[in-house]
Amino acid sequence: MTSAPTVSPSNDVFTQRAYSASAKSVLARKPALFINNEWVQSTHGATIAVEDPSTGKEVARIADASEADVNRAVEAARNAFDDGRWSHLPPSQRERTINKLADLIEAHAAEFAELEAIDNGKPIGMAAVVDIPGAIGHLRYMAGWASKLGGELMEPQGLPRGTVFSYVSRDPIGVAAQIVPWNFPLLMATLKISPALAAGCTVVLKPAEQTSLTALRLADLVAEAGFPPGVVNVITGNGHTTGDYLVKHPGIDKIAFTGSTEVGKIINRNATETLKRVTLELGGKSPVVVMPDVNVAEVAPNAAGAIFFNSGQVCIAGSRLFAHRSIFDKMIEGISQAASFWQPRPSLDPQAHMGPLVSKEQLDRVMGYIEAGKKDGATVAIGGDAPSANGYYVNPTVLVNVKPNMSVVREEIFGPVVVAQRFDDLDEVAKMANDTCYGLGAGVWTRDVSAMHRLASKIKAGTVWGNCHAIIDPALPFGGFKQSGFGREQGKQGIEAYTELKTVIIKL
Repeated sequence: MTSAPTVSPSNDVFTQRAYSASAKSVLARKPALFINNEWVQSTHGATIAVEDPSTGKEVARIADASEADVNRAVEAARNAFDDGRWSHLPPSQRERTINKLADLIEAHAAEFAELEAIDNGKPIGMAAVVDIPGAIGHLRYMAGWASKLGGELMEPQGLPRGTVFSYVSRDPIGVAAQIVPWNFPLLMATLKISPALAAGCTVVLKPAEQTSLTALRLADLVAEAGFPPGVVNVITGNGHTTGDYLVKHPGIDKIAFTGSTEVGKIINRNATETLKRVTLELGGKSPVVVMPDVNVAEVAPNAAGAIFFNSGQVCIAGSRLFAHRSIFDKMIEGISQAASFWQPRPSLDPQAHMGPLVSKEQLDRVMGYIEAGKKDGATVAIGGDAPSANGYYVNPTVLVNVKPNMSVVREEIFGPVVVAQRFDDLDEVAKMANDTCYGLGAGVWTRDVSAMHRLASKIKAGTVWGNCHAIIDPALPFGGFKQSGFGREQGKQGIEAYTELKTVIIKL
């Protein structure tokens, strides 16, 4: 087996492009919170630095909300829900308002793509074709459910017909606290708020402290779209303070969280005190199974994209490659060659396909895993290093000669690092794929329809892709098995998660 050498671009390749005037205007805004359709100052004035991961430099500051600020936001959402200013509107009006928000995002799509690139580090081209259209699509899909979500007429089985009138209704659950991650900031924000709003709930949105810019810009458009005050509130701050206040607040009825399994467990424990409804979409260590009948030249670049897309900072990243022994070496060669397409670049570079990691903390985490893997005996087929640059870059990395008990195999790295293993037969690889505490996604590549269905039935994951990877659609439910979380987002199940069932029985 041979491997392609890592290319080390010159430092001038890592020079970030100049920001647009509109982006500079957003970055220059004073730190504030969006509560009751107004921009308000934090009660204690604490702020958090906003960094451009492509340079490692501070470019703005955001408010670090206090407990009093959280109380204000929850009170605003509580009042807006209890007086029915949103939930009692005709469903068609809620639908139009949500669609108006989608229209406004679309009108500012270029601005949102640039802000996402500056704040998160993802290439602006990727944000423009994935993140922003995805955010708009989630809003428009869920807007349609506002006028279609209903109850059911039920006949009791133990009473004479005509003696009672009974039905089951779906009521909005109330005030939803929505805590979103930093890897797809705007997309995750709209994925969370859209079903809640369509169901008639009010929300308090807390974006990740690393990437709050697009959520704050979204708040501007919330007011412009015509949402009543208090229906959507956006508060920024650290997870261990602001997020914790929000989760424990007695005025919150529902929590939706996307993030690490470790934090998800903490949130679930804290929510138990008041039995809040909880939806958790957590970590993953998704297997990519490549059967011996594939065209390696076609599959290898796709397997590379499954892990290197978004710098590997994807919960469903194909981070465990299982290639049949007969094609293993060719797959590693193909992925190594494809890695040149994913060489990191600054986020505003129009030629970039992969940007930096989101933060210095994440850079240190990923490099720590790579070093641990090498120490445990793994071999670096390609990458394994970080370019010499001011930003938080890591080169695409393939590790071979790994063993099932290594940390790089068992734990979520959340970076552009894939661990590759051989297998001999279908039953063996199904067992290997399931040898994890996670169960979020999995990919299977084969021309054999029977093998595809057999593996899909054996693999324990919320989504199994066949001859593709990471296709997400608002109409299809998404969530995980095991420690990848519980509950489902998207689809009919996604909006039902923001409702309570009420049975009504009336004696006639």
